[in-house]
Amino acid sequence: MTTSQPSDFSAYKAFEHKGWERATPQYHDAFGYLTAQAIQPLLESVDVRSGVRVLDVATGPGYVAAAAAQRGANVVGIDFSAAMVAEARRCYPALPFQEGDAEDLPFPDKSFDAVVMNFGLMHLERPEQALAEAHRVLRAGGKLAFTVWAKPEEAVGFGMVLRAVQQYGSMNVPLPPRPPLFRFSEPAESRRVLLEAGFMAPEVRLVPQVWRLRSPDALFENMQGSTVRTAGLLRAQTPGALQAIRAALRDMAGSYQKGEKIELPMPAVLASATKR
Repeated sequence: MTTSQPSDFSAYKAFEHKGWERATPQYHDAFGYLTAQAIQPLLESVDVRSGVRVLDVATGPGYVAAAAAQRGANVVGIDFSAAMVAEARRCYPALPFQEGDAEDLPFPDKSFDAVVMNFGLMHLERPEQALAEAHRVLRAGGKLAFTVWAKPEEAVGFGMVLRAVQQYGSMNVPLPPRPPLFRFSEPAESRRVLLEAGFMAPEVRLVPQVWRLRSPDALFENMQGSTVRTAGLLRAQTPGALQAIRAALRDMAGSYQKGEKIELPMPAVLASATKR
């Protein structure tokens, strides 16, 4: 199998690729603490321990791969963003990271005991293909797990942005057509696609998480600087609308002030299953 290059990408995948290349420098401060809260439940769901061969798909800065290695696993991290791979190598120089496409994994059949993906599936153009690839590279009895954001009424940071844009801006902006961001937030849909991909005994549960922000303005700043789809939506607004959206988000986030921090509920949906 070959790894797709940016010149081969569709408009949607090119948009995501460019966005993650841009978002890499700010990711640690914006989302690192938040997304790390799902790592231990993710690894526990696939029984990561000493000697287990683990593939971390959409590894980003390498947080999950590093946590798997701390458990004694033999881990490889893969991401389609060269900037993210470079950052993962900088943060964890002893671990192997490489560029690669989740929808066309550059590994032989039955190479791994576990495949994990932390907040990556909802960014893929063909998530079913990524699940099929995960199934292919797993041994019989191997386990897959992924996390996605809970629905926007539960992951309130996303809910706030959507409400503010709907009220003060426009959702009808010129961005590449995309799969639904919260598709796999529905447990029934996650179970369905896992079964269709050939997995058995899917389990789906909610993982509580809290996003602690330094100020009410940090919600807008993080969404604008360290996301891809949401940042694209914000960039497409008029200057006046963007100013109103920022003010609305400041007010909404401010209602979650606890001491010196803003604390937003941002739970994850964790889905796992076993290869037959």
